[in-house]
Amino acid sequence: MRDAVRQATLAELVDHGYPGLTVERVAERSGVHKTTVYRRWGNVEGLISDALELAKDEPWPVPDTGSIEGDLRGIVQLVRSGFADPELGPVSSAFVAAAVQNAEAARALHEFFMARHEQSAEVVRRAVARGELPDVVDVREVIRVAVAPVYYRLFVAHEPVSERDADRAADAALAAARAGVL
Repeated sequence: MRDAVRQATLAELVDHGYPGLTVERVAERSGVHKTTVYRRWGNVEGLISDALELAKDEPWPVPDTGSIEGDLRGIVQLVRSGFADPELGPVSSAFVAAAVQNAEAARALHEFFMARHEQSAEVVRRAVARGELPDVVDVREVIRVAVAPVYYRLFVAHEPVSERDADRAADAALAAARAGVL
């Protein structure tokens, strides 16, 4: 039942975005009775939070190019391309929109990001082991600083993010890490 409701939630987000997400549509699409969905998830933010909780444990394709520059650029490109994807983009954007409007969704998104940052930090750990970065670098902070400009452009400035923009963000985070700022 949980997986059916999650899949229906994601499909509804693709079709209608966060503003069009309703418990009724999710219930109908999932084949789970509406009262059961209300009892278990409560509201659309509960549906979103549960989808994020499940997603945080899914594997993230962490790049391994052999260099911190390539790996960090790869991570930022994954974030950029995820938001540009016609199916994944609306879902990811809906998660951010929900988090802005609801504390439960914000908590779930925060936990999702912490899990992704921890998975992604492996590229920084490898770089430290190879001697590309100082061993005092905050591995999760390098990831946060690298991907932050993508989120700023998309959700604050409402600007598109090009491949060049993404590479520049990764390069700036790398320069800060090498300089000992991170």
